[in-house]
Amino acid sequence: MGSRAAGGEQPQDDGVSEAVGEEPRRLTRDQLFTIVATASINFSSMICFSILGPFFPSEAEKKGASNTIVGLIFGCFALFNFLTSLILGNYLSQIGAKFIFVAGMFVSGCVTILFGMLDKVPSGPMFIGFCFLVRAMDAIGFAAAITASFSILAKAFPTNIATVLGSLEIFTGLGLVLGPPLGGFLYQSFGYEVPFITLGCIVLALVPVNICILPKYDSSPRKESFWKLILLPKVLILCLSIFSLSACLGFLDPTMSLFILKKFKLPAGYVGLVFLGLALSYSLSSPLLGLVSDKLPYIRKWLLISGDLMTAVCFFMLGPAPVLHIESQLWMFVLVLVLIGFSLGMSAMPLFPEILQCAYENGFEEGLSLLGLVSGLFNAMWSLGAFVGPVLGGFLNEELGFEWAAAIQGGWPLLSFQFQPAKCS
Repeated sequence: MGSRAAGGEQPQDDGVSEAVGEEPRRLTRDQLFTIVATASINFSSMICFSILGPFFPSEAEKKGASNTIVGLIFGCFALFNFLTSLILGNYLSQIGAKFIFVAGMFVSGCVTILFGMLDKVPSGPMFIGFCFLVRAMDAIGFAAAITASFSILAKAFPTNIATVLGSLEIFTGLGLVLGPPLGGFLYQSFGYEVPFITLGCIVLALVPVNICILPKYDSSPRKESFWKLILLPKVLILCLSIFSLSACLGFLDPTMSLFILKKFKLPAGYVGLVFLGLALSYSLSSPLLGLVSDKLPYIRKWLLISGDLMTAVCFFMLGPAPVLHIESQLWMFVLVLVLIGFSLGMSAMPLFPEILQCAYENGFEEGLSLLGLVSGLFNAMWSLGAFVGPVLGGFLNEELGFEWAAAIQGGWPLLSFQFQPAKCS
């Protein structure tokens, strides 16, 4: 990995030629196809996920779901994502990363279409129950594809993983950028079903493409212990960072669109445009931050510290917190979202290579087995935060209002900031 190579130890030759950043610099055919395949899942999963933001919370309210229930629906996705990532992270090398990737993408496409049928379900408990069921199925497919993609990328690019992950965040950001305005436009123009059916069919169309182009990397029996990895002190602290960032993002899912609609009186079609500030900032800054993380591994700790602190301050200003006695304005709200996108990138890009470096320093062997453990752990912690964020955020938003809820949510990265200087072992 990048961190390992920086320390002077070169990874073994696994049949994959030199990574980006080494001589020769030209991508191999397998590396190019790996990037195309993982970019497709980054883009398609994020656009399917983000189309909900502008209209689903208000649509769910019409069906009898409170803001707390909406938060639980968003959180249900993350909870099942958490469980699936933990399981697949332990057994990815035995099942096969390519099979898990393609199967997860297929399930995600089918379930996205099913989500478009939920408006036909009667209001009340039945609607809420089906929302939970469909979101749980979507989480399983999403977790499978993303967990497999992380390990495949780390296998294909053993010395530049942060750079490659950062570059691929362009496609994550592109999905987040296009999802809300596209979802809002399709919803306003054609109704509830069309956004989900359209995007679900696109995801399904990408499945046979990825079956053909995604390389199959050799795997070996699992030798590493999941609990040995997660109980390393620095890994625990890095898990807290992953959790805190995800919780902050997850908080925005069930709350931000409602706040924008009520506070700034924008129509649903324009609400999605407000989301652009965060998504564009994150996707454009991530490649540069990933490159810095790979080339200058000794500053990763300072990226984490600065990103956590900046995120905490930005969430305090998002409302802004009532104690500041500042009237919320649309331009200021968008500016804070832009800063949040950048600060999240500062904290997120160093996390994966830092966990790998810590694992290597504590005797873990390089291979697909370890990559599966790390990618599963990363996605599990991200999903745990994505569960707590919407659930707690929905409750606080209902009880205290968005301004106080956002300020309290900023406590997660502030807590993570306190522990960042810890050692690895």
